[in-house]
Amino acid sequence: MKIGVASDHRGFALKGKILSLLQNLGHEGVDYGPEHPEHVDYPDYGAKVAAAISEKSLDRGILICGTGMGMCIVANKFAGVRAAPCHDDVTAEMSRLHNDANVLCLSADLLGDRLVNRMVTIWLTTEFEGGRHGRRLEKIAQYETQNHCPGGK
Repeated sequence: MKIGVASDHRGFALKGKILSLLQNLGHEGVDYGPEHPEHVDYPDYGAKVAAAISEKSLDRGILICGTGMGMCIVANKFAGVRAAPCHDDVTAEMSRLHNDANVLCLSADLLGDRLVNRMVTIWLTTEFEGGRHGRRLEKIAQYETQNHCPGGK
């Protein structure tokens, strides 16, 4: 799987660890920045991964900021992106099973390395359950289409 990974300055160190984990798990991790640990604005980097997911040039994405929430908000502004902020094994699994999340949003400040490794592994190996959840995702896609405002207005 081709997985884009981006962070803000708070998630910079964790981003490197996740990229290594992805390689060890046999996936292609693509670093969307930043290239340094100095202060940056998370929307700039979250938007890069979300745009690539929306354009279908990535299979999935992983975004990291202080809490994971800011990255999640920006990612979900892009068509076709289903970003979920996860904080344990259950939320990582359920984001895939029921929501077919294609972007995993993580907290650099609140999660330990072992938990992150476990969550990423669970998230990558859990398949979407479909069924009634597929019907719900179709409704979400309809709302996304109906409420899209050309030109960002």
